[in-house]
Amino acid sequence: MKKVEIADKELTEHLSSIMPDEMAVFVMADGRLRGAIFNGSNFVNQLRAQHRLGILETMLLGQACLGGAMMIPMMKGEEHVTVRYETDGPAKGFSVEADSKGTVRGYLFNESIPVTKPLENWNLKPFLGTGTMTVSILHKEDREPFVSSVSVDSGNIAEDLAWYYRQSEQISTAFSTSIQMDKKGRVVGAGGMFLQVMPETGGKRSSGAAKTSSSDVKSDDELLSRAELAFKTCPSLGQWFSEKGNFEDLIYGLFREFKPSIALKRKVRYDCPCNEESFLNYLRSLPKKELEDIKKNGPDPLEITCRNCGSVYKISTGTI
Repeated sequence: MKKVEIADKELTEHLSSIMPDEMAVFVMADGRLRGAIFNGSNFVNQLRAQHRLGILETMLLGQACLGGAMMIPMMKGEEHVTVRYETDGPAKGFSVEADSKGTVRGYLFNESIPVTKPLENWNLKPFLGTGTMTVSILHKEDREPFVSSVSVDSGNIAEDLAWYYRQSEQISTAFSTSIQMDKKGRVVGAGGMFLQVMPETGGKRSSGAAKTSSSDVKSDDELLSRAELAFKTCPSLGQWFSEKGNFEDLIYGLFREFKPSIALKRKVRYDCPCNEESFLNYLRSLPKKELEDIKKNGPDPLEITCRNCGSVYKISTGTI
């Protein structure tokens, strides 16, 4: 990926003064609950710079990618996840990819969402509408990904992710994403969180998984509800991180009833494996007639944009 520098000096000074991007993964309730909190303030600013997004588009893709980041702690081994969100609203939806290495990338299907009246709130329902969320999970040793889809119509990406885990994985999970903007429309803070009842059997994809009894589900739901209730007393994560808050205070303060413990801290970044060489190899693989036409009639240099991260590569036709 060709990293786009954030040109706003005032914004970069603010971002350097708050807690740096980092994810804390924690367990609590004697190992029955796990979760993670991610400060993604620089993360969201980077994806905005990469795709050159407006305010609404940043809010939508930012929350989508924060959701993708929160799926990373639940990955097993070397895993790659793609979330494809296709809707009938003017935004059309998005695609987000995340992997166990800690990288996330994604793009909007419509990077210029039409707005017919001033925004009164950050309700994304009018722009997303209803549709389908499809999650594809690929392990290193898999030949084909595990694919599962659910219908979505809430307009809330975090709630739709929780719905996916409930319907497809049969695991009680809660998500939260938050982006704080200042009066100039700049992202001054962003974060995400998830809570989940620890799966005991390896999940629905395991053919030998034991069935979960209704009493177990009820007990898990009650535990998660109490943890969710504790989280509702938390300020928005975007606001919290924008005001120099840290995740230790949130974890040990909000969830003290459940005796939490931070298991690990890790970096998560907005990044993409694309590079000029990969696009050059693609061009060289085109049919000879098509390649000759490009050299004769096409612009020189060719300008190719990676849809996943917005990187722009200028390739001279003489190098093909």
